[in-house]
Amino acid sequence: MICSYLSLAQLDVPAQLVAAELAKLESYLSNQSLPAVRWQYQIPELGEGGACSLFGYLQDEPFKLTDFLPQDQHTTQKLAQLQLVVDYVVAQTKVDWYGIYQSTLTPEGGQLLKLAYFGAPSRALFPLTDAFAAGSNNVQVALSSKGRVINNVEQYLAAGGEYYTCDPKVKSEACLPLFDSAHRCVGIVDGEAFNNDFFNQQTLALLIACCIKIPHFLV
Repeated sequence: MICSYLSLAQLDVPAQLVAAELAKLESYLSNQSLPAVRWQYQIPELGEGGACSLFGYLQDEPFKLTDFLPQDQHTTQKLAQLQLVVDYVVAQTKVDWYGIYQSTLTPEGGQLLKLAYFGAPSRALFPLTDAFAAGSNNVQVALSSKGRVINNVEQYLAAGGEYYTCDPKVKSEACLPLFDSAHRCVGIVDGEAFNNDFFNQQTLALLIACCIKIPHFLV
């Protein structure tokens, strides 16, 4: 399972590190009460053409997950388990932003839908298109099924890399795919930090352990 994930996502992290983190995660999840579910949250205004967010400017109306998901007991429990994973990642790593997204079919087409997160307000939906992937790590990872780790955003941009900037304080980002039992990419996780070189092998092992567990809780 671990080796399969590492191969599919093309990530070079020792499997034994991931196994140790997965054991700790599973112990945590089995011994914690489920948190409350956030069914709506604030999102930023979008820039011209909707390609990027206007940092610091929030839309008047909150984004409502109930517009895309049923507010029933099954879904509520799944979302609570996802939020528990988010809480664990934040507590263990002190990451500044972390979110879990699921690939979802909407009237506008396939999109990444943000199900649970920690950090500053950010957009809730990412169009799963090649055009949007050109400047979005989230969509690029979802379409390619390959993980992306950028430990120095400024250096990456200076070298000509495309980057979707939501929060200008972000210095490092790790975006990793989520796979179902048929090895199809069904979503992503995204972590952001305000320091360079944040996503070392140990931190990535923890995030990968979560990626192995999260698909069981997708809705």
